Amino acid sequence: MTNIELLKAELHSTRASLLAHPVYAQINDLPGLVKFAEHHVFAVWDFMSLLKSLQRHLTCIEHPWMPKGNANTRFLINEIVTGEESDVDELGNRISHFELYLQAMQQMGANTQLLDSLFVEIRSGKSITQAISDAAITQEVKDFLHFTFDTIENQPVHVQAAVFTFGREDLIPDMFMKILEKIHEEYPEKVSIFKYYIERHIEVDGGHHSQLALEMVSSLCGDDKIKWEEATKASIASLKVRAQLWDGILKSLS
Repeated sequence: MTNIELLKAELHSTRASLLAHPVYAQINDLPGLVKFAEHHVFAVWDFMSLLKSLQRHLTCIEHPWMPKGNANTRFLINEIVTGEESDVDELGNRISHFELYLQAMQQMGANTQLLDSLFVEIRSGKSITQAISDAAITQEVKDFLHFTFDTIENQPVHVQAAVFTFGREDLIPDMFMKILEKIHEEYPEKVSIFKYYIERHIEVDGGHHSQLALEMVSSLCGDDKIKWEEATKASIASLKVRAQLWDGILKSLS
């Protein structure tokens, strides 16, 4: 087995448990989907933050420009950034996946006020750690965000890449897609953008981008046993904190 296959094998049971999380069965109507989105949007946002941290580490984003790192890795991360920051909506207009998610929330009537308030605090100059701690969000969302930004600020780039690749890998079971289809049939005018977002997310992030991310992790860890161990440990931790986020959503649905 290759190193990447060994890492996947280590994650298998934790990932399988997450895919079987009871929260999916509880998102069975429009109000449930709204509640899910109001929590999950924070994960969509900090995914972008993790991605931009990787771009900062792996490419030159300053001037004067100087070659930095491996050209193959630069290509991989830049292609992912392009797709995430400037994909297309269902009408073919350029948009980031995060902004598309916000549009989906607005269409279904979800509340973005907690996220908006967090952005106001960050833009006012408050540190990301303090802004998260002070935000009026659930403890599970806070813990999830703290994990991500601790990874960004304190972990080496190969660990960040592993968390990005395996901790944020698509976790959308078939059951959730069937439920989403049902809700869309009942409320097409409320759920069409969200349905497009999920389908596009699976197509782009779960397919082509997933393969690029695997190549990135392999390149950054190389043949260094310690790096692979660190990447595996961080990936497991990220899946566990995602499970806690799902626990929080389940609690709110109850």
